[in-house]
Amino acid sequence: MTTAASESLFPGGVGISALHVYQWPTSDGLAGGTPHMHLACSEGYVVEAGHGSVQTLTSAGYTETELRPGDVVWFTPGTVHRLISGDGELRINVTMQNAGLPEAGDAVLTLPPELLASRSQYEEATSVVDPLSGRPDPARTRRRRDLAIEGFLALRADLEEGNGTAFVVFRQSAAALVADLIPQWRDRWQRTALAAALRTGGQLDALERGDGSHLAHATVHRAERPPQDRLGMCGFLAPYPLDDAPAK
Repeated sequence: MTTAASESLFPGGVGISALHVYQWPTSDGLAGGTPHMHLACSEGYVVEAGHGSVQTLTSAGYTETELRPGDVVWFTPGTVHRLISGDGELRINVTMQNAGLPEAGDAVLTLPPELLASRSQYEEATSVVDPLSGRPDPARTRRRRDLAIEGFLALRADLEEGNGTAFVVFRQSAAALVADLIPQWRDRWQRTALAAALRTGGQLDALERGDGSHLAHATVHRAERPPQDRLGMCGFLAPYPLDDAPAK
């Protein structure tokens, strides 16, 4: 299932974004991003500048992991995570497994349960686009984040009280919300991460036969950092256009 496009993918078919975590204050006196969970993608952080932390919820409970320049932190699907900016200058290079899936909906925000009941309710609550201008609106982005924090704090309390029922219900609701997106996700995964892995398998088979002909097709690619102005879930975001990185 390898394709010509897979040959120019960033290693492993991952995505990379530069992130400046929001400095906007929250209801619990902290500053940071929108809590959410990925369903099929692991996520990794390479901290570039500033300091802060990432608060996480899993079946094992609540944890908070410090983030300092040079730190590398990663977590697997099913981890609810919330970035906290300690000094207003927390900047992270984010790597995402399965490039393209996060942009295709592989993230569910920890909204209150009634807003997770249907995709239409969820999309209405999470939209940050101003209907008049058609442009992303910072006020709507903050409102979306604050709704997710309300749900996050309720899930954290549920886990810390030793019950965990609400967290199980949230995971089930998240899975139901994305069920109709799976064919689209599968297509993206097959064209990117799976294709890259299968291409490696083909190269290993060839090398085992003493055939190194693929080495004659080597290329070099470069992607410049784009403007860091997109209103993301966790902060001002600059996804690198790795799919379009030109060969040198």
